[in-house]
Amino acid sequence: MTLTQQFKRMTRRLTPVEMAATELAEAELHKLEAHSAVEYATSVVSYEDARIKRLRKFLADAEKTV
Repeated sequence: MTLTQQFKRMTRRLTPVEMAATELAEAELHKLEAHSAVEYATSVVSYEDARIKRLRKFLADAEKTV
């Protein structure tokens, strides 16, 4: 494929079917990214829950020794 043919292919208008397929692919990618963000946020919440539990126990034990 020549450079001119590649340029024409890249700059032509998409058909409605091609546009819908492109939008679907983008939506699926965004959904995967959102799932990753949810997994990350869930792990951060779990980490903070464990941290709070550990710190509360530490403070409770420290009060017993004072």
